[in-house]
Amino acid sequence: MTPQFELDTLKIRIAAPELAALDLRVRVQRALRQLILDGVLAPGLRLPATRALAQSLGVSRETVEMAYAQLRLDGYVRRQAGSGSFVSPTIGASLLGKPATALPPLSAQPVALSARGAQILASGGVTDQQSVKAFATGLPETRAFPVDVWERLRRQAAGEHSAGVLLHGDPQGAGPLRQAIADYVNLERGARATADQVLVLSSTRQALYLCAQVLADAHGPILMEDPGYFGARKAFEMAQLRVIPVPVDAHGLSIEHLQADRSGANTVYVTPSHQYPTGATLALERRLALTAWAAERQGWIIEDDYDSQFHYAGLPTACVQGLDTRQRTIYLGTFAKSLYPGLRIGYMVLPPALVKPMTYARSILDGHTPQLDQLTLARFIADGHFAAHVRAMRKVYAVRRDAMAQAVQRHLPHVVAAQLPPGGLQMPCLLHEGRDELETLRLAAQAGIVLPGLSRLYATPPVRGGWLLGFAALTPHEIDSGIVRLARALG
Repeated sequence: MTPQFELDTLKIRIAAPELAALDLRVRVQRALRQLILDGVLAPGLRLPATRALAQSLGVSRETVEMAYAQLRLDGYVRRQAGSGSFVSPTIGASLLGKPATALPPLSAQPVALSARGAQILASGGVTDQQSVKAFATGLPETRAFPVDVWERLRRQAAGEHSAGVLLHGDPQGAGPLRQAIADYVNLERGARATADQVLVLSSTRQALYLCAQVLADAHGPILMEDPGYFGARKAFEMAQLRVIPVPVDAHGLSIEHLQADRSGANTVYVTPSHQYPTGATLALERRLALTAWAAERQGWIIEDDYDSQFHYAGLPTACVQGLDTRQRTIYLGTFAKSLYPGLRIGYMVLPPALVKPMTYARSILDGHTPQLDQLTLARFIADGHFAAHVRAMRKVYAVRRDAMAQAVQRHLPHVVAAQLPPGGLQMPCLLHEGRDELETLRLAAQAGIVLPGLSRLYATPPVRGGWLLGFAALTPHEIDSGIVRLARALG
């Protein structure tokens, strides 16, 4: 290491900003290690004596000695009494047969993935909007959330349960939250649930992934509404299932097509209370026929009740789970829409036969949901704050839904026709003939507008393209100004 170039390189590495927070001995050790891995210090090279290197670097001999000692322990350096310190002959460029600097960057090298990994990479992931923008879907109003109440309840939960909340939790979920969820869905959604049937999770997508893993074999079929929730299709595809589309009409899932299916599938995913994205409500006779189909197939209904709290014309229809006397329905719910997305708490109400296998599967996947968040949410529900917040937001969202419909009619009548939904947080709009969906999305993006397209929610491209406009997180003024900007962008 006598050449001046290598000494200067070492000094530069030691002074690197990313090492600034480390002790000096660690910085010297890290810098030497990287020079060895980069091939700058060749295998077998004799390193300078600790005294000489310390003088050259302007540090204490002890600092260099401790760096050498750690490099020896890690296998980068060999030290021989009376001979000195040497770069290990089995480290660095000798492992590769050529200097490491000659290798292409990792990003330019082909990556070996499993067939599943390659499929995931090719199909892409699911993007969640991380800031409020017109007109992203699935975002509730978070500015009105009672943070002060939440923080007070959080402190109470932490004080009552003390250090217990810092330990691993029950994979099925905290008992108080499971009881609060069961009481809520029984009262508000007409479910038949006990706390023992509730499995607390991080999200609806996690619930869907568990269903795919537990209820179907790889490459097996699963039935799903067409059009349908993009995240559900991705979760099923990641589990290597064949998604079989079942058409949807003005009354929800087509039971005729469901009964005619011959794929061998025994599980169907539905959004009966507020079909995603059309907004249709599954008629009662179809709900009963759906439960009969599941019983006959000895199969399962995955009922995603993602935003049923927000119904603007009378009371929402009771959930399918409450009608299913044969216990073949898996009920999915989330607090991401009713409270705030960052909470990351969802749940399943399971048939008794599925509680143990689903809980075991969840324990393997990620263990448990943070206990303090669960216990805070349990208090939030039990003390009546959840119901009060939902009631308040229902009024707010009804006003914003109407504001969206009026803004579209006022500024974009020549482009799209808005479909007034009876509930939910987003509004479907169908493009008029001659308008290309991809082109409208491109122009909107140039104007800084998030314009979710409808076509990606279909198994096959629809006859008419369109958009799904989120309105819940925007004030009426923000909605109108956003639509004005969109109208200018589209011309």
